[in-house]
Amino acid sequence: MNNKNIPLDYSNGVMFELEKAFWDERGKGARFRMMNVGKEFYKNNVLPQIKTGEIDDILLTIGSILKEKGIVSTVTYNSEDRLLRVSVKGCVHRQVEDQMVAHGIEPFTCIPANIIIMAIEEKLDRQVELAEIKVDEGACQLLLIVFEKRPAVN
Repeated sequence: MNNKNIPLDYSNGVMFELEKAFWDERGKGARFRMMNVGKEFYKNNVLPQIKTGEIDDILLTIGSILKEKGIVSTVTYNSEDRLLRVSVKGCVHRQVEDQMVAHGIEPFTCIPANIIIMAIEEKLDRQVELAEIKVDEGACQLLLIVFEKRPAVN
């Protein structure tokens, strides 16, 4: 096979099977083991493009990169206190989330969410938790909790 392009249905199918196997093994505990998925993409494509430590700039940069790379069609967000609500439309991995829901499993990992979390934790030194992924018509609704800056240890 000379064509190096892998069909999206194939790669998403494999992703689903891996996630499902991990869920079957760990249940809700799987969520906390999946936070680094997307780390190489973040380090190579996102981190070099983040120019400020402002959360708005970070999220706009991530949304722009994910759109440019064809991973999502849009990323929008709304910040309220420590809650960050993110809407991801047109994600290439939506098929995986739909399969999880069809098997009665609440989606527990999201690569765009992981990238946002990595950026906020690294650039703002604030811990972030992915609290919820809701799969709506046409979008995944993410709820992230952004904690206060970590205290300095003297």
